[in-house]
Amino acid sequence: MDLNCDLGEGYGVWRMGDDAAVMPYIDRANIACGFHAGDFAIMQATVRLAKQHGTMIGAHPSYPDRHGFGRRSMVVSADELRAQLLYQIGALEAICQAEQVPLLYVKPHGALYNDMQADSQIFTTVVRTLSELNRGRTQPLQLMTLAKLQRETELDIAARHGVELIFEAFADRCYESNGQLRARQFEGAVLHTQDAIVAQALAFAEQRSITAHDGSELLLSADTLCVHGDNPQALAAVQAIRERLS
Repeated sequence: MDLNCDLGEGYGVWRMGDDAAVMPYIDRANIACGFHAGDFAIMQATVRLAKQHGTMIGAHPSYPDRHGFGRRSMVVSADELRAQLLYQIGALEAICQAEQVPLLYVKPHGALYNDMQADSQIFTTVVRTLSELNRGRTQPLQLMTLAKLQRETELDIAARHGVELIFEAFADRCYESNGQLRARQFEGAVLHTQDAIVAQALAFAEQRSITAHDGSELLLSADTLCVHGDNPQALAAVQAIRERLS
């Protein structure tokens, strides 16, 4: 199982996380595209850093909500959401082309990521937009989405539009018994200790059950594992996970 991390989530002189320290330990960099964090200079620097370490690059678009770090849901039309995605993915794609590295996948951020899990129409809009972007591409963009207990709807929508899915689990987030992430406004939504994060990561990698918030056992199958770059334990956890998985 490979590791992914949300990076490039600063703005101007403000930085979040230590991207340079984390990058050597991960396989995929989900790079913020300016709507919740990131700007042209940070996007370029993060792409160059990923290129230096041979890390796969993905776009990390969000709702236009920099003040709320993209974690607030917004009601937008399908056409407006399509335009928001095209704007953000297109910007990162241009930087990748200039740096001669491929953009390989898209992982929506925050509230948009959560909303597309709960609303099949939003999921369809995201998938359809990627399908449109994939016209003529030699290496089609994949969509990273949540590894859930029930994923038939997502697989059906993706298949109809010819988009491949990458299923993701989270090393540093608490899960509800139904396989959904525990919402951040509730206590215990984020794992804060290195031991807890590493233990959950290893359980996913070894295809063992994890413990949900209510104490029940939960078994999920995933292709990639995320450690959030804004978690204070991110660097230590990623280093420890990489060492244990090697």
